[in-house]
Amino acid sequence: MRKEECFYLGKIAKKFSFKGEVLAYLDTDEPELYENLESVFVECNKHLVPFFIEKSSLHKNDFLRIRFEDMNTEEDADAIMGNAIYLPLSMLPKLSGNKFYFHEVIGFEIEDQRLGVFGKIVAVNDTTAQPLFEVLNGEVEMLIPMIDHFLVKIDRENKKVIMNLPEGLVEMYL
Repeated sequence: MRKEECFYLGKIAKKFSFKGEVLAYLDTDEPELYENLESVFVECNKHLVPFFIEKSSLHKNDFLRIRFEDMNTEEDADAIMGNAIYLPLSMLPKLSGNKFYFHEVIGFEIEDQRLGVFGKIVAVNDTTAQPLFEVLNGEVEMLIPMIDHFLVKIDRENKKVIMNLPEGLVEMYL
């Protein structure tokens, strides 16, 4: 499994017992969706390795207490401490309406209600305080703020993000 085909779920945060159990921090708003997993991919030396789960349960809201198959000692747990956990993209819950995953809109056209289609989303920059669509219009790269107030519709069928942007935002790039 390649990392591009997966989403980041969290990381192995700490050991839980001397029998190889670990606590995984889940980076999600709905940890209960991931309580009964059969397996996860653990990143080991930049490769995703499948780990099968013998038993798991939620622990203090956003931690998952996990007992992996064939991990029976503290030393086994030490070997994966701090490693990231991934799941296949197919396991993401489906979103509808104007909710979307960042990876889902890459390649969508972006349309302003006033100006029409003005580019294609090539990336999402979420390292800033406000996430931004990185939009390409020919050779021109534009940064469009991902603000709920501007977002009109996610048209999955036609692969478009329709927005109502303030006058001048798009024009300043063109």
